[in-house]
Amino acid sequence: MTLKQAQLLALALPVALLGGAYISQYGFGLYPCEMCWWQRYPHFAALGFALLSFVIEPRRVWVALAGLAIITSGLIGGFHAGVEYGWWQGITGCATVDGGIDVMDPAAAPIIRCDTAPWDLFGISLAGWNFLFSTLGGIAILVLSVRGAGKEAN
Repeated sequence: MTLKQAQLLALALPVALLGGAYISQYGFGLYPCEMCWWQRYPHFAALGFALLSFVIEPRRVWVALAGLAIITSGLIGGFHAGVEYGWWQGITGCATVDGGIDVMDPAAAPIIRCDTAPWDLFGISLAGWNFLFSTLGGIAILVLSVRGAGKEAN
């Protein structure tokens, strides 16, 4: 049963976190910065790996890859949260204006800074929450996928 739990968690966690990100973006106007996008990419990969785990052997390998992708997103989120909290300098030009954007044009796309949290809950930014949920969830997926490995078939 643990492999099935790992598969379901590997599918549900990125669906929930990406769903929350898109609801925040399109429902509440919290547009993502460059580092926010970096956190989404591993969740997309995790979805693919999780879906593959339902149809292609060895299932544990696909689930473990999904768990590792989710942890990767969490670690990126942790780094991003540190940039937002001012613990360290970011490695991206999130505040830099692309040469093709006219900053004097009110219809131009908004500049989204990576070093400013647009929203927080209990003092934890969205990137911080992603760090917590993704890192802990990814570890849980890995633990569930290896628990009882000798008892269950791949």
